[in-house]
Amino acid sequence: MGFASQKPDQESECRLIPNCITKAKSEKRRAFVGDQIDDCRDLSSIFYMLSYQKGYLVNWDHQKTVWDYTFGNKGFNLSPRSTGLIMTEPYFNFTSIREGLSEILFEEYQFNSVLRTHPADLSVYNAVSSGITDTNAALVVDTGYSFTHIVPFINGVRIKEAIVRIDIGGKMLTNHLKEIVSYRQIHVLDETHVMNAAKEDACFVSLDFDQDMKTARSESRKRRRDNHRYQIAREYVLPDFTTLRRGVLREILPPPKADSSAGHQVGSEQHEQCITLNNERFTVPELLFNPSDVGIIQMGIPEAIAHSISKCDPAAQPWLYKNIVLTGGNACFPNFKQRVENEVRQMAPNLMEVKVHLPQDPVKYAWDGGTKLATDDSLPDMCVTRDEYLERGEAACQDKYYL
Repeated sequence: MGFASQKPDQESECRLIPNCITKAKSEKRRAFVGDQIDDCRDLSSIFYMLSYQKGYLVNWDHQKTVWDYTFGNKGFNLSPRSTGLIMTEPYFNFTSIREGLSEILFEEYQFNSVLRTHPADLSVYNAVSSGITDTNAALVVDTGYSFTHIVPFINGVRIKEAIVRIDIGGKMLTNHLKEIVSYRQIHVLDETHVMNAAKEDACFVSLDFDQDMKTARSESRKRRRDNHRYQIAREYVLPDFTTLRRGVLREILPPPKADSSAGHQVGSEQHEQCITLNNERFTVPELLFNPSDVGIIQMGIPEAIAHSISKCDPAAQPWLYKNIVLTGGNACFPNFKQRVENEVRQMAPNLMEVKVHLPQDPVKYAWDGGTKLATDDSLPDMCVTRDEYLERGEAACQDKYYL
C-alpha cells in the first residue's frame, strides 16, 4: 500500500503490509497486526489469523483490525473523507462480499471515492503505459498467494469468458514444502513463517525436470566429501532468532574434521540447526506447471495460457502470445520466465511469436499500475464517490466496475 500523489509527510514507497494478525509463543499477551510482525523477537511457531481463506474475505473482524491499523496513526495516518482509494479485490468475488466491502469503505471509513478493480487490470495498465507491451492486447499471468489467474485483455477490456483459474498459489507451495521436510527430516508443520522464507530463498523452477531429478537422486546417494561440489543440494540454516533472524542458504559443507589432540570435531558450527534441500528445491515450484502432482486435476500455467488464448478472438491471438506479462510473488522464482516461455512456445502455432515479459518487481507491479492510474484524467469517471453510493447504494458500484 502507498500514496500515489505525494505530500511532504507521506511515504513515497510502496509498503508491504501482511493482511493478517499473528501471535507468537514468546509474547502471548500481544497480537501483531500487519507488519508489526517485524517487532516480534521470536518468529518460531507463530500463529496466523487470516481474514482471507482460499482467496476470499471470510473474517471481517480480522480484516477491520488490519484496516484500522493500516489507515490509522500507526499506518498511513489517512483522512478517508478527503482520500480516494484504489484497491484490488478477488476475481469473481461473491456478491455478499462486494456489498460488505462497499458498506464498510463508504459508511464506516467514509472514503471520498473508491475504485475496486483486479490486480491484472492494474498490471496491464502499467504494461501498456510503460511500453512493455506494444498493443492494448495482452495476457496477464497473476500468480499470487491463493490462486493463479490467466487473464487476457483485448483493447484494454478483460475477456471474462477466457479467464482461467489454477488452484495453486504461494500458500500451497509453502505447505507442500513443510510437509516434505517434516516427512523426510524434522517437524516443521508449525513453522510457516520460516519455511515460507526457505521457499523464497531456496526454490527454483527446473528447465529440465527429468535431468534435475537424476542429478538430485545421484547427489542424495553421495556422502559429504571434501572434494565434491553439489549442483542442486544445499543446506538451509534455520534461524535461531538470536543471532540469525532469517534462514541462510549455503552450499553443503564438508564433514567436520576430528581433532585428535582435543578429542572432538572441529570445522562445524555445532549450534546451527540445518536441513538439507535437494529435489525439494524444484519439485515444489513444479506444482505451478503440473498441479496433478498433488492430485489437483487442472492445467499447468503454460497449458492454461494456450487454452485462454484459444478462447479469444482469432485476430487477437497473435498479439496475446507476444504480450504475456508475469506478475505475483511466484513469478520471482528463478527460471520461471524461461520455463513459461519455452512451454508456451511448444504449444503455440508455429507462425506465432511468443514473448513473455517479467517485470523487475512482479510483487509490486500491480501497485505501480495503480499509482499511474491515479494520475490518469479518466480516473474520476471510473470511481464511485461517496455521494453516489449514498444516493444509489450498491447499484452505483455495479454500474462502474463489476465483472
